[in-house]
Amino acid sequence: MIDDSLKKDYLYKIKLINKHNKLYYEKNNSKVSDYDYDQLKKEIIEIESKYPEIVVKESPSLNVGFKPSKNFKKISHKVPMLSLSNAFNEEDLKNFEKKIINFLSLNKNFEIEYSTEPKIDGISASIKYEKGVFIKGLSRGDGIQGEDITENLKTISDIPKTINLNDFPKSIDIRGEVFISKRDFKKMDKKFANPRNAASGSLRQKDPKETKKIPLKFIAYTFGYIEEQKSKTQSDFLLNLKKWGFKTSKFNKKIKGIKNLVQYHKKFEEIRFDLDYDVDGIVYKVNNFDLQKRLGSVTNAPRWAIAHKFSANSSISKILKIEIQVGRTGALTPVAKIKPVNIGGVVVSNATLHNEDEIQRKDIRLGDIVKVERAGDVIPHVLSVNKGEREKNSKKYIFPKLCPSCGSKTVKDFNETTKKFDAVRRCLNENFKCEKIAMEGLKHFVSKDALNIDGFGKKIVEKFWDLKFIRFPHDIFDLDLEKIKKIDGWGDLSVSNLNYAIEKSKEIKLERFIFSLGIRHIGQENAKLIARHLKNIDNFYKLSNEKNIENLSNIDGIGDTQIQSIKLFFSNKNNQNILKKLKEKMKILDFINNKIEGSLKNKTFMFTGKLKEISRAEAKSLVEENSGKIISNVNSKLNYLVIGDKPTSKKIKKAQELNIRIISQDELMKMLNQAG
Repeated sequence: MIDDSLKKDYLYKIKLINKHNKLYYEKNNSKVSDYDYDQLKKEIIEIESKYPEIVVKESPSLNVGFKPSKNFKKISHKVPMLSLSNAFNEEDLKNFEKKIINFLSLNKNFEIEYSTEPKIDGISASIKYEKGVFIKGLSRGDGIQGEDITENLKTISDIPKTINLNDFPKSIDIRGEVFISKRDFKKMDKKFANPRNAASGSLRQKDPKETKKIPLKFIAYTFGYIEEQKSKTQSDFLLNLKKWGFKTSKFNKKIKGIKNLVQYHKKFEEIRFDLDYDVDGIVYKVNNFDLQKRLGSVTNAPRWAIAHKFSANSSISKILKIEIQVGRTGALTPVAKIKPVNIGGVVVSNATLHNEDEIQRKDIRLGDIVKVERAGDVIPHVLSVNKGEREKNSKKYIFPKLCPSCGSKTVKDFNETTKKFDAVRRCLNENFKCEKIAMEGLKHFVSKDALNIDGFGKKIVEKFWDLKFIRFPHDIFDLDLEKIKKIDGWGDLSVSNLNYAIEKSKEIKLERFIFSLGIRHIGQENAKLIARHLKNIDNFYKLSNEKNIENLSNIDGIGDTQIQSIKLFFSNKNNQNILKKLKEKMKILDFINNKIEGSLKNKTFMFTGKLKEISRAEAKSLVEENSGKIISNVNSKLNYLVIGDKPTSKKIKKAQELNIRIISQDELMKMLNQAG
């Protein structure tokens, strides 16, 4: 329990430091010395380290500099700025390459050439040029839309303002990383937590004149949209970037073979701290642009690139307590509360134990001395136990059989495919009474990939839950703003900003809405597949009829596991009531297919048998790119059954019975060529 006087003192310090921030960053008129400012900040951080539950969103530990009062104008990227999947070891890289080989249906001995480059820990930016003139600059944003930071980017000397070369494309988006060198950061480390935050805060200054004072640098590494692509490989394009006047990394390299990638990664990791800028890994890209185009991307990452993160930092600590956290799907995750220890410059006091099986396998116990690792510089976890230092009266940890939140029974699902029980134990949420599951569901509902309500993070959900402001998703749209204003740390401006963000979130794409509901086994990709199939929200609500749910089996990629989860979701009257309320308060947009006028529009396809020189995944992707639809069952809705080598006779027979047209791979390719 936090003492009232301590909380009052903490909130006063927060108010004071934000006043100084506003004077410094917005008014350019500091009223306090650097020493006094640093002492005030230090006092706040010390309170938060002892009482993490006290942290408010205005804390300097959660913010960089002083956020401009209004965000920059949002502009859509012509080509999305996707993120990268991560690899942490050699096995991850082998799996990455194996997926490429399988998708492209290449010989397993095919040697892929990669273009490798350091992953600079900075801020991604996209620079648009028309006829050699820099006309627009955007931040990554959410990948689809970025902030218009043109004037701030123009202050960076590394970015050419005009390029008068004959081979420079008429229209192109050059992409790269904005960063601050360690040497320059030392001159400003009292204002920012680290070089990355310094770069981010500087780019988001309202006044470009302020940004100009910051020694920002830019390294180019790729393109988004390009009107004329003459380069055949990534490495050739990097050479062109340098010729056009952009700075590129001197560590860019062409490498073949996973063993060689690992060896290069190991050597580079040894010198990473000697560099004058922060690097958190190496990016590997399939060098050939034709192969990149064929590989395409999944929801938010390209299939042809991966970031190989540097090995985790680790340290030794003691387990003080083991707590069980309950997730939105009922998963029980054990978390070790450890004696605070500094790992890679970050104070760690929690470490995940993953699941019950992991605790039993490593025989982790209360009071154990353990090695804690920050995997990929992100998630701390217990790597191993020093059993030689274990206390004699130590007892095995018994995983709870009842949910610590609601007391319901917990079970491990049986996987029919593997014939094994899952490692994760889950709360059955009997009679849907588990408050923890409900609260975690709300966190998912407002999260970035769902409603994306700016300023409505996990801590706000917990706060509003404790105050009984929210219990169900639709409660978010009925919040009493006057009550919120009375909460410590809130005022007219912060409440107004929250209200604006909530109102903005009411209009949402169908696929994001489906994902926001947190239905188990329905992630972003599956939500998109379902949205593409259903087209609009009315059809989604019709899934309350079990017969309509069965029709989802026609969607390629949606299996029995997903269908059973959707049935369970709609069988709950509580969920149906929530859906009814949300429909009244939200505008859910119809699914829009990016290529609605493709020549295969309104035609459905199914594949059987092995294809020649192309994988089934790539063939399906080609059909969908031309507005065709893939279904997974032979039924009256199927137009074409595409057969390869050794097709399934049962599928052919059923197709013949239903008078469905059976075509060869060559016939399909002719259709696709005509489409192009």
